[in-house]
Amino acid sequence: MIQFDGLVEIRWHGRGGQGAVTSAELVAQAAINEDKYAQAFPAFGAERRGAPVLAFDRIDPDKPIRIRAEVDQPDIVIVLDAGLLKVVNVASGLKDRGMMVVNTTETTAAIQKQLGIKQAVATVDATRIARDVLGVPIVNTSMIGALLRASGVVAMDSLTEPLQERFGRLAERNIKAMKLAYDKTVLGEISK
Repeated sequence: MIQFDGLVEIRWHGRGGQGAVTSAELVAQAAINEDKYAQAFPAFGAERRGAPVLAFDRIDPDKPIRIRAEVDQPDIVIVLDAGLLKVVNVASGLKDRGMMVVNTTETTAAIQKQLGIKQAVATVDATRIARDVLGVPIVNTSMIGALLRASGVVAMDSLTEPLQERFGRLAERNIKAMKLAYDKTVLGEISK
């Protein structure tokens, strides 16, 4: 797990319908529940189901966040669909001490090599978890679990209320998917 001090900027890469925007909102709400300052917002264009989508979080434990621009130099990049690795430069602007969290069956070293990065990578097969637990390949709550394992930006317990509010009767299955992904996330090292 990489610990971040001060402001943490997160960029989510997904496809329309995978829940990247929802994930960013849920993580921000969890941070606010922890008395941190947080914001979440999407980057909207001509999105449609399946098209690449961006969403962003900023979390600061101490100070209000005044920045309102997209996150172009993230501490953490989360990729909900490994197919985007070949379509979008997901590592663009990633800070030297940053990290990638990727939904994939590949190893952390293979992702580092594919992207040509030295930053730490965490991987999880969020698609399998979502299919097994939720019955659909919507990976947003699984990827939140992977984010928590890789970075600890918020506590898992802080997500219970936001997940219950967002998913109602389906909240328990989403919480289960998040916890399972947390347990199954593989943390890689910074490459030399």
